[in-house]
Amino acid sequence: MKKSILFLLVAVIAGIAVWSVVTYPRIGGEVLTLASRIETTLYGLHPSTVEISDSNLMTWQGGPNDATETVVMIHGYSADKTVWMRFASHFTDHYRVLIVDLPGHGETAFDPAIKYDSISQAQRVFQTMDSLGISRAHVVGNSMGGFIAAQMALLNPDRVQSATLIDAAGVASPTPSDMEQLLAAGSNPFQIHNRAEFDSFYAMTMAQPPWLPRMILDYMADDYIARRDSLAHIFKDFHQVDFLDARLSEFTVPVLVMWGERDRLLHLSMAAVWTNGVSNAELVTYPEFGHMPMLEAPAQSAGDVLTFLAKHR
Repeated sequence: MKKSILFLLVAVIAGIAVWSVVTYPRIGGEVLTLASRIETTLYGLHPSTVEISDSNLMTWQGGPNDATETVVMIHGYSADKTVWMRFASHFTDHYRVLIVDLPGHGETAFDPAIKYDSISQAQRVFQTMDSLGISRAHVVGNSMGGFIAAQMALLNPDRVQSATLIDAAGVASPTPSDMEQLLAAGSNPFQIHNRAEFDSFYAMTMAQPPWLPRMILDYMADDYIARRDSLAHIFKDFHQVDFLDARLSEFTVPVLVMWGERDRLLHLSMAAVWTNGVSNAELVTYPEFGHMPMLEAPAQSAGDVLTFLAKHR
């Protein structure tokens, strides 16, 4: 009898342990979703699906109905629209705002049949603008999103009022970053196999990340693990493809280059490549921040972009 009770107790404890392991990160995801929903509502952003030729893009949109200018925000590789949430709150009083989840990111589905290079993604952003009746916009992009914003400025400069490139990919780096050194050694830090690897990767993405509870970080880790194959597919399509070093002199739209000096993914030396190559490009750097200044210091970085946009209305 005692043994039966003991076995039952052990089984119950084991069941609770398994339930906790499975449910705990799921709760983290639900908390993150709820918090994002509350914040975006407070910031005047609402979710909307936009159908384009090969995808249904999930977006956040906001700003005054009578706004005469639009700001489009494009996230980086493996990220999603949530990286812009607090940054975007500084624009919705005066600008129409469009924030996209690119295919294979966030709430927009991955499709192995489509292309994920920077030009294809740029064309999708233009299609999204078309669907919403946006003829021209200020385009702000981070990392891969900065590469896409630059491609948009070259593909159709009449539709790009200005381009803000935040720690942007798309040119060769004079000094190898920590990420490039890992890639050269055969290790891609974006390819996550366990939560410990995610912690190491997450530490590379920002020098001063916003605080998140452990359950949310574990949810994010599990999400990266689940998306490992699709992220590898996307990486192969866009990484070091269609680089713009030889085309920088062709830019005709106003360009702002912003860089976190402690960026471990894309080295600060790349900022000089952009500014030396693009005529009259402006530069702002942040000594204390890393790869995502718009997430590490949303008010400060948004203020710098707003100052730039005010000069190019």
